Amino acid sequence: MEWTIANIEKEQAWTMRHKVMWPNKSIEYIKLEDDSSGIHLGLFKSGKLISVVSLFIDGEQAQFRKFATTQEEQGKGYGSKLLRYALERAKEEGACKVWCNARTNKIHFYKKFGLCETGKEFIKGGQSYIIMEKYFA
Repeated sequence: MEWTIANIEKEQAWTMRHKVMWPNKSIEYIKLEDDSSGIHLGLFKSGKLISVVSLFIDGEQAQFRKFATTQEEQGKGYGSKLLRYALERAKEEGACKVWCNARTNKIHFYKKFGLCETGKEFIKGGQSYIIMEKYFA
């Protein structure tokens, strides 16, 4: 299967976030206050958007948020391709550190990309999260 990664509009990210992450909430729930300043990335498989992530760069720090892959395409490596791209993009944009709020059941996934647990945890919307980070050499 052919796949590509491209910048997408925030509205495309919203649709995927809503469908995958919080389908039982209103679409307003998945919108971020700073979405207008973010870099929204999408992975397309055969022209169909199947994975999204939003990157927010603030000086030498970058945060990726709202990383979502359609249920039927999870576990096939597409999300990994997109995350690898997003991390490289953050580095290219001048970030020395990248971080995220990881769902606790996804910690091992993020560790594969060199992110480490910070020990800072919280609960939002009934989900448990831990802040993870990675420093670029």
